[in-house]
Parts: sequence; C-alpha cells; structure tokens
Amino acid sequence: MSGNEAMAEAAIKAGCFFYAGYPITPQNEIPAYMAKRMKEEKRVFIQAESELAAINMVFGAAAAGVRALTSSSSPGVSLKQEGISYMAGAQLPAVIINVMRGGPGLGNIASSQSDYFQATRGGGHGDYFTPVLAPFCAEEAAGLVMLGFDMADYYRTPVLILADAIVGQMMEPVVMPAKSDFKKKLPAKTWALSGAINREPNIVKSFFLKEGGLETHNRKLKEKWETIKNNEQRFSGYKTEDAKYLIVAYGSEARIALEAVDILRKEKIKAGLFRPISLWPYPEAGLQKCAKNIKNILVVEQSLGQMLDDVKLSLPGKDIKFLGKTGGGIPSVADIVKQVKKLVTRPT
Repeated sequence: MSGNEAMAEAAIKAGCFFYAGYPITPQNEIPAYMAKRMKEEKRVFIQAESELAAINMVFGAAAAGVRALTSSSSPGVSLKQEGISYMAGAQLPAVIINVMRGGPGLGNIASSQSDYFQATRGGGHGDYFTPVLAPFCAEEAAGLVMLGFDMADYYRTPVLILADAIVGQMMEPVVMPAKSDFKKKLPAKTWALSGAINREPNIVKSFFLKEGGLETHNRKLKEKWETIKNNEQRFSGYKTEDAKYLIVAYGSEARIALEAVDILRKEKIKAGLFRPISLWPYPEAGLQKCAKNIKNILVVEQSLGQMLDDVKLSLPGKDIKFLGKTGGGIPSVADIVKQVKKLVTRPT
C-alpha cells in the first residue's frame, strides 16, 4: 500500500464514521480511497467545496460524537487552521492528516518538512497546541492514525498526523495493526451533541464573552496540554547505545539517515539516530537521555531548520550542527555521511 492508502484504511479500522476533504497533491489517494471504502462501510464521505468547508464539517461531526477525519497538504492545511483552532478551543476530538509539500505559497508537489512550525506551535490563532505524530513508513503511518483517534478521544483534542510526500506516496508492504497501542481507557462522550432526550442539553463552544471566562477556559486547556506534554512524548533510537555522533531526523528523512548510520558504522564511525515520533510534545526527555554523553549532534531536515529549534531547546550547551534542503530538496545518504565525517575530522 502507499502511505496515504495505509492511513485511510487505518482510519476505517479505527472506526472513523465521517470524512470530509478536498483534493490536493500529494494526499489525493486518501480522499480517493475513503470515497470507495466509506461507501462500502455505510459511513459518510463528503468531498467538500473547499478546505474551509471540510474542517467545519469535521467540527460538526466531532461535536455529534462520531470519529471524524480530514486530510490535506500544506496550503490546504493552512486554510483549515481557523477551524482547527475552533476545535481546540471547543475541545473536539478529530484527526487531521497533513501530507507535506514544498512551500511557501503553492510551492510545488515535492516532499518537504517545512510545516513543522505550523504543526507544533498550534498553527492558528490563540493559545493552544495539538498533538503531532510523524510517521516514517506506511505501516507506522497506519498505526499512528489509529493512535491519533484514541488520543483525540481521550484528551478531547484535535490530533495532527504530519507525514511528508515521500511517506504518503511510497508503496511498501503493510501489516495493518489490529488496534491502537494506546493503553488508556477511553471516556464516554457525555459532552457530545447526541440529542437531549435523556439528559440536560449540552453546549459545545469556543466563545466566552463573560469577563475572565476565556482566561479560565484557556488555563484549563493549558493544564490539559501539560498533561499531554508529560504523558505522550514518543521517540525511537537506532544504534544510540554507544554512539559518539548523533543524527536527529524524523519522517522520511529518518529513513535516509538510518541508512547513513549503517554506512558510517561500516567505516568504524559510531553514529546513531534519534527519531522523534511525537513532534509535539517533543520528546525532549528521551533526547536528553540519549545525547547525555554525546558531544556532536547533527539535525537533518527537509527544511531550512525548524525542528532544529526544539533540538537546541532540549540540549542547551551542546554542539549542534544542521543539514537541510528546502523547496522539495532532500538531504541524501551521501550528504549525511559527508556531514558526519566533517564532524569526525574537525579539530577538537
């Protein structure tokens, strides 16, 4: 399956009842797949008239208590940001998939990782964050979509799956997970607008006009963000136990960096890879532990350096170098090997 198809099928298996989206490359396989499968499952698929319409349809479906999904690519997700902010403010669970392409503006349709700031810093207006999960293969993309739905329901928040065009488009074998690896029991959706037949009416809103009301609400949300930050840091390490040189990369770039680590190891250079899976909350505790005895850190991204900021914040005082390409440029295995070798040969 392609990564896009794997994410779509995972959403079906996770119980997604409502999908609304709008076509944009390189995520078009998701709405195409959902158009067929949602009909087969007797669920709801809508090709909306715009990205703005799609995210607000998802708002309505989520408010009704069903699992809802939308997907897009970079400029389309920009258009969804107001709706995502509204959903965060109203504490509505949903999954939003962004298969990143080059920017800014319309950019191009090549792979990129330049939406990191938008995803991890909220993206829309107001004080809020959304959990952000970054897959590096099709099978993990499926698992993270399932996890995303469970996290969304547990914390009552939108969850963003931040894939890049390589992950979305490449074809590879996939063993579809049976369920999410989320261990917590999901609460009943007593807040959902499911009809006030046997209960008092509910109100789902992000609008607070009474003096002090919005600040009280925002501080409540901040407590939730802090809980997520403490509980949901996720990462993976590769040959980091004895590493002297640490590469930090995510998404498809981590797959490229993994091959670079193997080549460097064959040349007796002790390189390792740290791969954040949650981009927000950033797995700073895991990175700090992994890099405790490592002096040389190389951050590799398909951008001009966005995750770089979080690595620097996590590792103050460390010698951190950067390798990045932008606008669809992709740091290659050879680029990474060359950069690490510069770290090895430079004067101490």
